[in-house]
Amino acid sequence: MTDLYPPIQPYARGMLEVDAGIAIYWETSGNPDGKPVVVLHGGPGSGSAPLTRQHFDPAAYRIVLFDQRGAGRSTPAAGAPGADPSRNTTWHLVADLERLREHLRIERWQVFGGSWGATLGLAYAQTHPERVSEIVLRGVFTARQRELDWIYRGGAGNLFPEDWERFLAALPAADRADPLAGYHRLVFDPDPAVSEPAAVAWSGWEGAIVSAVPQQGFRTGYARPAFAVPFARLALRYFAHGAWLEPDQLLRDAGKLAGIPGAIVQGRYDVVCPPVTAYELHRAWPDAELSILPHAGHAVTDPGVLAGLRAATDRFRPQPGPTSRNQVKVRA
Repeated sequence: MTDLYPPIQPYARGMLEVDAGIAIYWETSGNPDGKPVVVLHGGPGSGSAPLTRQHFDPAAYRIVLFDQRGAGRSTPAAGAPGADPSRNTTWHLVADLERLREHLRIERWQVFGGSWGATLGLAYAQTHPERVSEIVLRGVFTARQRELDWIYRGGAGNLFPEDWERFLAALPAADRADPLAGYHRLVFDPDPAVSEPAAVAWSGWEGAIVSAVPQQGFRTGYARPAFAVPFARLALRYFAHGAWLEPDQLLRDAGKLAGIPGAIVQGRYDVVCPPVTAYELHRAWPDAELSILPHAGHAVTDPGVLAGLRAATDRFRPQPGPTSRNQVKVRA
């Protein structure tokens, strides 16, 4: 973990009401007067992680983490009583980001996201380019149909056949030709005896393929019902609607990012988000520097990923000056 900065604790946190009855959790850490950066978690539905604070020099950055609607500590949780799924779309999340930026009185911020966080980061930056100073992305995903087909309709199963067999086995035989539709039906079943095992099986497939070298820790973590149920519900709903994006929208509109510096960190052997998408994005957005890591998959802890992300955030951090590392006392 030498490619991470030391662990830190938030100096401020709160709940921000972004819609009637909907509040998102947010926190800030690092230097209160530093360069603002907002971290967009994956999923949809995985929630923010303390480790992501450590991608940034805490003396140079004001680090903003938050949980997207329905995820983590935001309320209500996906599928909870009172949760209205029609009020949780990509464009609601983009609007929430703007509400949070205004609440924190930030003029412009760096956008940092991986996997689904990269999708949301691109959607936000293309909607509000004037509010984005730089973009750092990992494991690029743009929610195109061919990307969803790769993960959930057999492409990745060619590399992980035993896990793919288990993924299909949790479905009735009639649903196996279209696992997305089959799991959507089961995960949203009102009977927890049906929905919870289906969510665990759905999430377990993600945990099996997330790293270039399969790790039991990922399998176990993704299979926890407390994680798997909201994760599966949000992901399946978003994917069933193509994330409310037009076909190829994020690549088509990459020209809106012109002039925004970027860094793309991509694993060569990323089974969840194969590198062709990152490559196509780089071609459409030449202001972004693409680094394809020769030994990495999708997981942030795969070889070279942490170092690549630290190099990117260090590249964009402020130059030493009145708020240099030696002069700022970071609040732990």
